[in-house]
Amino acid sequence: MANPNGTKRDIIEGKAALIVIDIQQGTFVQKEVRSIDHMPDYAERMARTRIVIDKAREVGIPVVFIQEIHRADLIDFGRELDGDEDIHCLDSNPETEIAKDVLGFRKDDYLIQKRRYSAFYGTDLEILLKGLKAETLILTGGLTDVCVHYTFADAHQGDYFCRVIEDCVAGSNTAAHEASLRAMEYLQTGAVRSLDEVLTAMSAQNS
Repeated sequence: MANPNGTKRDIIEGKAALIVIDIQQGTFVQKEVRSIDHMPDYAERMARTRIVIDKAREVGIPVVFIQEIHRADLIDFGRELDGDEDIHCLDSNPETEIAKDVLGFRKDDYLIQKRRYSAFYGTDLEILLKGLKAETLILTGGLTDVCVHYTFADAHQGDYFCRVIEDCVAGSNTAAHEASLRAMEYLQTGAVRSLDEVLTAMSAQNS
């Protein structure tokens, strides 16, 4: 049951930052077999993130791009290949680059590279967010059930207000995507939001 003592929160509390997780060139390359499974409309959901990126720029919300990247000698994969995922996101592969054209990436954008699922683990994301004085993190990207979920959990434990745009995230399959959205909503009531809701909240920040 819902917490009767819970506080109703705005979509954006304080200053926000848009966190774009692992939308890389390989997302938009047609393949019969992928190193990581994608739900059917994965690429369409990733491309839709451009709408919220453009809106964030319009209203002055900083955009932080997250890039999963691994050394070509595989030294930094750790336990990441013990599950269903095959070798992926090597620094020697052009498909590992951020999907700059699709997303409208700029040279002065913030870029965080990571070797693990969470964008916080072993990176300077926390330092960047403190510098930006961000209180609300708006998450997009993939996979919903892996990198988005783990980044959300770490942000939650770091006391950030977390919002995930359901229309702009996608999982390894539909069931896993939906299960992770439920798990994130469990941690913060009102965390899962539509693109339209977030765009409206962003516009209100600029009014």
